[in-house]
Amino acid sequence: MTMPACYPIGTPGQPWGDAEKAAWLARQRRQRSYADDVLGVIDRLRARFDVEQYGLLDYAPETFPLFAIRSRDWREDLPSMLVTGGVHGYETSGVHGALQFVERHMADYEGRANLLVAPCISPWAYERIHRWNPHAIDPNRSFREDSPAAESAALMQLVAPLRDRFLVHVDLHETTDSDESEFRPALAARDGKPFEPGEIPDGFYLVDDTDNPQPMFQQAIIEAVAQVTHIAPADANGEIIGSPVVAPGVIRYPLKSLGLCAGVTNARYTTTTEVYPDSPRATPAQCNAAQVAAVRAALDFVLAQG
Repeated sequence: MTMPACYPIGTPGQPWGDAEKAAWLARQRRQRSYADDVLGVIDRLRARFDVEQYGLLDYAPETFPLFAIRSRDWREDLPSMLVTGGVHGYETSGVHGALQFVERHMADYEGRANLLVAPCISPWAYERIHRWNPHAIDPNRSFREDSPAAESAALMQLVAPLRDRFLVHVDLHETTDSDESEFRPALAARDGKPFEPGEIPDGFYLVDDTDNPQPMFQQAIIEAVAQVTHIAPADANGEIIGSPVVAPGVIRYPLKSLGLCAGVTNARYTTTTEVYPDSPRATPAQCNAAQVAAVRAALDFVLAQG
């Protein structure tokens, strides 16, 4: 993995203005199809589940409809549970893991839970295999009032009526080598800050909520995922991506204050999954399966609590 000596856009020490953001946008290329990879799968699911369009991203000359999949037998007396993927479009298994869960397992929860799945929150970034939206904004720091990211605002509007009724929220992510080679250097350049190299953990881990920790919930997910792929060890400092490891494969962030997707509801049980697709010990199929295992373990743990 080659570290850039200096990011190719902008002047070191100076935050980007409109010209730098335009130069960055001009470098982005469409590399895959949201319509083929995501919407095609959702269309196949319409016969079994309720599908609703909850937004439309207008990035002229392109538009991207946003869809969520909902339990058909939604009942007021059942616990409601949220699964989100593709907040960062380049984190592929978050999108395909969410869709795979719906295809293969969502029906197992009929009559036991109300499920809402938003599998690809950032389709423009999905197509360009990027972290940001076209305005160089990270949607996963934008889940707050008057959000600057249309992707985040649309999801917030979707979940608002149920914000206090969700019991679980699982947000599916990846940590990749490109975080260190491209996305973190770009972030530092955009904000006019020096880039400080870090270490990418080899394996799966979870992000719990500093303000509402649920250690047994996280442990249940880790145990299930460990049957599918390896769990990331702590580094020499006892950390993962700069945060103390509080249990095997678990760190904590203050979800709401950071504007993270996993803090978008007031659910008691929340987690952010982090799959490592660049490991020589993991295949794309394993990464998808790890996301599915995490979702199932999260839902099963909470349902077992009664």
